[in-house]
Amino acid sequence: MAKLVYVMGASGAGKDSLLDALRNKTPLGLLVAHRYITRPANAGAENHIALSLDEFHQRQAHGLFALDWQAHQTHYALGVEIDHWMQQGFSVVINGSRAHLAEAKARYGQALLPVCLHVSAQVLAERLHARGRETEHDIQLRLRRAADYQHSLPAECRLLNNDGRLQDTLAELLTLLSSLAVSPATSNNPTLVYPQDNAL
Repeated sequence: MAKLVYVMGASGAGKDSLLDALRNKTPLGLLVAHRYITRPANAGAENHIALSLDEFHQRQAHGLFALDWQAHQTHYALGVEIDHWMQQGFSVVINGSRAHLAEAKARYGQALLPVCLHVSAQVLAERLHARGRETEHDIQLRLRRAADYQHSLPAECRLLNNDGRLQDTLAELLTLLSSLAVSPATSNNPTLVYPQDNAL
């Protein structure tokens, strides 16, 4: 059965770097989805598809998003194409939101595989300072949110520690994903059944 691998992590945990690395070593039968975000393409964050607010709302109104949410005055979405990929037998890795995990569970049920990227407070602080995108006040807020985040992880989440080298975290993720990777050519194109197959 194709899976939706829902990767979560606090800001600065390294999700973007991990997914970029995964795109360069994607196993057979696995795809990494890009998010649609109302943020400029050159904003210096993840490799995403930039949409204006009007574009976002138009696509949302026409049911072109499988999942969408808003955070920090920014809109995020995963395109409905991920459902088509999964129907073709691909497992799909996405950059997910912890706050909207319940919506993803409602839509994908047993096909959802939550993966939580963990970093220690010290390493997270070092990375936030190094990237230079936030003020000291904002960094402290992010660290507090990260601490709360780590104490509220879902019980079924597969944990990946990202304190060390990115290559080591990638290797651990690839080991986890290797059990999911099945060639679509031999998957008999399984049809997924979602509890809520309409727009959320």
